[in-house]
Order: sequence, then structure tokens, then C-alpha cells
Amino acid sequence: MPNVVIDFLEGRSLEQKRAMAKRVTEALVETLNCKAEAVQIVIHEVAKDQIANGGVLRCDKESS
Repeated sequence: MPNVVIDFLEGRSLEQKRAMAKRVTEALVETLNCKAEAVQIVIHEVAKDQIANGGVLRCDKESS
């Protein structure tokens, strides 16, 4: 059973997450020759105050 964990910043719509899950599943079914029902995708949404790039919190980059 393929397990995929996807981390991204919060703020995407439910429709975007549905479309992403569908396309990732399709890619795994095609390349791994498995059933769609076997694919598990876990989405971790990360708050902008929980991630930093270059020593600066993402929330601080957007407010400057």
C-alpha cells in the first residue's frame, strides 16, 4: 500500500486538496500498477508561524 505524506502551508481550499489527492493517486496507480483504493495520502497543513526559511518565520516574511 503506497503511503504519501504531503506537507504544505495552510490556506488551500477543499477543492484544491481534492484535486491534488486525485492526481497524486492517479500518478501512483499508473506508475506503481496498484489500485486506487490502496493509496493513502496524509495531508499536513502547516501554519505560517510554524515554518521558517533562512531563519525568518514565514508569517514574518509576509507582513514585511
